[in-house]
Amino acid sequence: MKQISETFISQPEISVCIACRNEEANAPAIAAAVIAEMERVDAVFDIIFIDNDSSDRTVATIKDMCSRDPRIKLIVNTRNFGQMRSPTHAIYEAGGSAVISMCADFQDSPALLPEFVRRWRSGVPLVLGVRKNEKNGPILRFFRNLSYSLHRRFGEYPVIPNATGFGIYDRKVVEALRRLNEPEPFVRGMLVETGYKLETIPFDRPVRKKGKSNNNFFTLLDFALNGLAGSSKGLLRAPLYVAFFLGLLTFFSLIGAALSPLWDGSWQFWLFAAVLEGQFTLMFLFFGLLGVQVALVSERTRNQPLVIERERVNFPKDYRSHLAQQ
Repeated sequence: MKQISETFISQPEISVCIACRNEEANAPAIAAAVIAEMERVDAVFDIIFIDNDSSDRTVATIKDMCSRDPRIKLIVNTRNFGQMRSPTHAIYEAGGSAVISMCADFQDSPALLPEFVRRWRSGVPLVLGVRKNEKNGPILRFFRNLSYSLHRRFGEYPVIPNATGFGIYDRKVVEALRRLNEPEPFVRGMLVETGYKLETIPFDRPVRKKGKSNNNFFTLLDFALNGLAGSSKGLLRAPLYVAFFLGLLTFFSLIGAALSPLWDGSWQFWLFAAVLEGQFTLMFLFFGLLGVQVALVSERTRNQPLVIERERVNFPKDYRSHLAQQ
C-alpha cells in the first residue's frame, strides 16, 4: 500500500459513505471496488462505513479493514436506527468537500463514482444515479409507482423517480440538509428541497451481489410511507397502514361489483361494501394526516440525534476541523 499522509485521513476531498447491516460478505469487496474507482480519479478520499446493528461479523470484518487502511473508517450504532436515519448520520459526519452516499450490496454501482466526481469537479453540486430498470415483480413495481404518484400529488416538493439517494453531494448541499433538521430524513426528497442544481445519471441497477437483503414488503412500505411523511407532512403510521389495507379491500369490492353479474348478479351488495370500506379508508387517511403534525412537532421538540453511536474507528481528533474554515 502506498504511503498515506495524515492529510489524506483528516482532510479528504471526497468521503464515500456506505450504509450496511449484515454485509460481511459484501463489505471487503465494496471497499476494494470503491478504492479502485477513487484512485482512478486521483482523489484524496476516505470511506465511512456505518453499521446499523449487524448480527453477523460485519463489524469485525470492517475493523480488520480499518487496521490495514486508515482511509477506511467505521461508525457502529448502538441499535438499528432504520434505513433513513443511519445513512444520513454518516453523511453529516463525513469530512469531505463532497460526499458520496451508497449501499454495500453493489446495487449502487461503484463504476459510476468517477463520473460523479467528474461532474462535481466541473461545478455541479448534486449528481444522482437513477435506475433505468430493475428486476422487480409486478406487485412491487405497482406499489413503487403508486408511491411516486402520491408524492407528486401530495408532496410539498417533487421527488425524482427511481433515484435512491445514490450520488455525490457538495458540502454546501450536505450543510443545507443538516439545517432542515428532519427527525426522519427522507434524503432523496430533501435533496430536491434544497433547490441546488441537480443532474442525473441513468444506470442499470444489478441484483444484490452477495448476502440477503434486509428489506421485505413491509420495510419497503414503511420506507415509502416515511418518505411521504417527510415530503407531505402527512403521515402517522398506524392509521395510514389501516387506510392502505382498507383501500385494497375497497378495490377488490369494486372488482366484485363489476364481475358479480357473471355468477349471482348481487352487485348491490358488493357496491355497498365498497362504499363502506371507502368511507373508512378516507377516515383513517384523514386521521393519519392530522396525526403526523403532532408526531413531527414532538420529534422536533425532543431534538433527538439521528443515531446513538457505540464506537468509532479510524477517526482522528482533527477530523472535519478544516470544514469550520470553509
